[in-house]
Amino acid sequence: MTDTAGIVLILVTALAGTLLATPLMRRLALRMGVVDQPSARKIHLQPIPLLGGVAIYIGFILALVFFGGRYYIREIIAILIGASLISFMGIWDDRWGLRPLIKLLGQVAVAAILIVAGIAVHIFPWEWLNWVVTVLWVTGITNALNFLDNMDGLSGGVAAVAAGFFLLLAASSGQYLVAAMAAALLGACLGFLRYNLNPASIFMGDAGSLFLGFMLAALGIKLRFPSPTFPGNADMLTWMIPVLVLGVPVFDTTLVTISRLRRRIPVSTAGKDHLSHRLVSFGLTRREAVLSIYVIAFGLGMVAVLLSTVVLRAGPGPISLGDLIVGYGIGGAVVVGAILALVRLESKWVPPQTPAGSSSEEPRASNEQGSAS
Repeated sequence: MTDTAGIVLILVTALAGTLLATPLMRRLALRMGVVDQPSARKIHLQPIPLLGGVAIYIGFILALVFFGGRYYIREIIAILIGASLISFMGIWDDRWGLRPLIKLLGQVAVAAILIVAGIAVHIFPWEWLNWVVTVLWVTGITNALNFLDNMDGLSGGVAAVAAGFFLLLAASSGQYLVAAMAAALLGACLGFLRYNLNPASIFMGDAGSLFLGFMLAALGIKLRFPSPTFPGNADMLTWMIPVLVLGVPVFDTTLVTISRLRRRIPVSTAGKDHLSHRLVSFGLTRREAVLSIYVIAFGLGMVAVLLSTVVLRAGPGPISLGDLIVGYGIGGAVVVGAILALVRLESKWVPPQTPAGSSSEEPRASNEQGSAS
């Protein structure tokens, strides 16, 4: 079996596994009471199951267990151990609740597992600083996907787009370990979206959003363009590629953090101030807001592909000064656009009134249960 055929088989298996597992998890969640209950601040009238994330995990694991055996090395085992631990923590949080500090410590622990297995950022000459950046990246992206899970189909769809671009970038550069995991993640997300698009019949809960965030963070670290074929200073450009692929959750978390600091309220405080909420407040429907964010995520992924061509064009040897200028020009243009968008979104947005006695969870504008991770 060729590598391409194996990756396609992994994607299809994850898709089918999640399609089959999601209805089963829905029934189990209703039976166990793992549901998002209706309340005054939510629009759904019936309890909505929260174990969709377990179905995503099942589809992902099944695909790799049955058809990803050839890629099993120490690093992928460490990633799967970390993914399993973060998923279990999410299930516990969905069922019984966890303090934000406990969730953060758990995320730091799974980041440490990656570092022990040799999966870490390698940008700086000081190893301790690379470890710090690795922990910040893993916890940041994990929480960013958790924050992003605030409308039907939003977090799963953005994760699918990101996984798709990781698959494309990894396959085009011969990184079939990353491609296999990205294919499994893409298939699992697509299978789940069948039930999670507006109007959703099941939510992924923290079990899903934490799992997706951790996996995307790990894929971002594993995606490497520098190799024996591309020695030198390619890291000076390639660090931007996973940041661009995950630009939507990064931007959403940055927007929320700055907005809440400006209003002098804790960042973990509940609020309908995410990118999706603001688009709805500007006149879009919830479905239109989600689709618009999909388009933005796709556009940033295309910019990441464009940036990768700068690295590949350089060929063997160090990146030239001209290529660095082009690369940072592309990245700088994205940053300027993001800053302008952030300023406009913040200046034109009127914060909604928070009802007295509201919980510490992120309210979902489209039924989803929130999290103040």
